[in-house]
Amino acid sequence: MSLALVHSRAQTGVHAQEVRVEVHLAGGLPAVSIVGLPDAAVRESRDRVRAALQCSQLELPQRRITINLAPADVPKDGSRFDLPIALGILAASGQLPRESLRDMEFHGELALTGELRPIEGALPAVLAAARAGRNIVLPLDNRAEASLANHPGTRFARSLLEVCALLQNGRELPGPEITPTHGDHPNEGPDLSEVRGQPHARRALEVAAAGAHNLLMVGPPGSGKSMLAQRLPTLLPALSDEHALECAAIASLCGRALDHSNWRTPPYRAPHHTATAVALTGGGGAANLRPGEISLAHHGVLFLDELPEWQRHTLEVLREPLETGRIVISRAARQAEFPSRFQLIAAMNPCPCGWAGDPAGRCHCSREQISRYRGRISGPLLDRIDLQINVPRIASSDLRPEAPRGETSAQVRARVERARAVQRARAGVVNAALTQAQTERDCVLAAGDRRLLEQAMDRLHLSARASQRILRVARTLADLSGSQDIATAHLAEAISYRRLEGDA
Repeated sequence: MSLALVHSRAQTGVHAQEVRVEVHLAGGLPAVSIVGLPDAAVRESRDRVRAALQCSQLELPQRRITINLAPADVPKDGSRFDLPIALGILAASGQLPRESLRDMEFHGELALTGELRPIEGALPAVLAAARAGRNIVLPLDNRAEASLANHPGTRFARSLLEVCALLQNGRELPGPEITPTHGDHPNEGPDLSEVRGQPHARRALEVAAAGAHNLLMVGPPGSGKSMLAQRLPTLLPALSDEHALECAAIASLCGRALDHSNWRTPPYRAPHHTATAVALTGGGGAANLRPGEISLAHHGVLFLDELPEWQRHTLEVLREPLETGRIVISRAARQAEFPSRFQLIAAMNPCPCGWAGDPAGRCHCSREQISRYRGRISGPLLDRIDLQINVPRIASSDLRPEAPRGETSAQVRARVERARAVQRARAGVVNAALTQAQTERDCVLAAGDRRLLEQAMDRLHLSARASQRILRVARTLADLSGSQDIATAHLAEAISYRRLEGDA
C-alpha cells in the first residue's frame, strides 16, 4: 500500500484546525500535485521538499505523487506543511514506518538543505495537540514560545534527518524548556513617580487600572498625557497563566519573538494615527487572516494618541470590540474570530491649535473650529469611554528638582491589586466587564444617590449605557476605598469623569 497519513494543523484565527496530510503514490510519469485549497506558499513546498530530500540523502520516489490536505474546504497557507509532506512521502514509499506517525503531529518549513525553519502560530498548534492527546514535533527555533504550553509530548528538531531518526530509531529529541509560568510582576518600564504634578490625572489613571476602565485625556501639548498612558501597564497586575497564554498565542500568530522575562506583563500597543481600520482590527486574505492591534492588546492597553487625527471610519470599528471583547473578521470564503478584551486609553488636544482653555490665552480657534475638531470623535464612541478628564498645563513650580514626587507605580499597583482581588471574588471579572445583571446586583445605590444619578443624566444628556458605566466606575471607587457599599462621594466622583461628554 503506497498511502500515508500525517497529522498537522492549519492556522484559523487563534485556533489551530487539524489537517490530515494524505500522500498517495501511483504509477505514471513522475509528478507531484498538491490539492486541498493550498496557497502559493504551500504549492511551492513541492520544490522545497524535493531539494530537502535530495540534500538529506533520502529518496524521492519517481512516481506520481498526490498530496491531499484535508479537509479540502479549509484554505491552507504558509510553509508549515513542508515537514509533514516530506514525512508522508517517505512513509508512503516505505522509507519510514507508517505506524510511527499515528499519534504525532508535525510542523515546519524545510530549507533546501533539509534544515527546519520556524513557523508562525506554533503555540496554538501545541495547545491544540495537547487537547487532542498527540505528541508534536516542531523546529528548534520555536522552542521558546512552544514551551509555554507545558506539553510534555513536544519535541524539537533541527533538521529533517533528526525527525527521521526519531521515527526510525526512537532517537531522543530536545523537549520543552523550563518556563517561568509563575512569577511576579517584572516592575520594569517607566515609573509613575516620574510624572510631575497632575494629581487629578494620576487619580483617574489609578481608577482606570483598578477597574480596567477606558480613559480619555484632553489637554494641551506637553501636559503629560502620553507619559501617563505609558505608565498604565506598570500599574496593572501581572497576567494570570491563562491570560498570558492567550496573549502569547496571539503574538505567535504574528511571528513576534517572545521574551520570557516579561511574558506575564500586560501588553501595551500604541499604533500611529495613520493606521488603517484593517491594521486595528486585523484582516488579510482569506487564507491568511491576521490579528490587528486590538487583539495584540488583548488583556492589556491600547493607546490611541491624537485621537481626532484618526480617520473616523477607523475609530468606529472599535465600538463593537469595546462592548464584546472580540472581533470577527469575515471574508467571502472564511471567517476568523480573535479575542480583543483591551483597555482603551486615548489622548487629544482640546482644539486644533492645542491651547483652548490655557490661562495664557494663546488659543485663537473659533468656537466653530473647536466644535468641528471635537466632533471628529463620534458620540457612540465617546459613550463607551468611562473616564474623560482634562489634563491642564503643568505649573512651572512642579518641575523644580526639589518639588515633591508622587507615589511610585509599585505603591499604586498594590492598591490596584487589592481592588481587583475584591472584584474577582465578588463577580469573577473586573468591574468594566460587568454585565447589566451583575451591575444591578453589585452597584446598588441609596434612594438619594439614585436621584443624583438621574439628575446628572438629565443635565449632562447621558445615555443609559453611560449610566451603567458610571455605576461601574463608582463600584471601582468603592473597592479602592475598601467600602462594601457605593457612597455618595464615590458616585459624585464617577459622575465628574463624564463632564467632558456633557460639555460636548
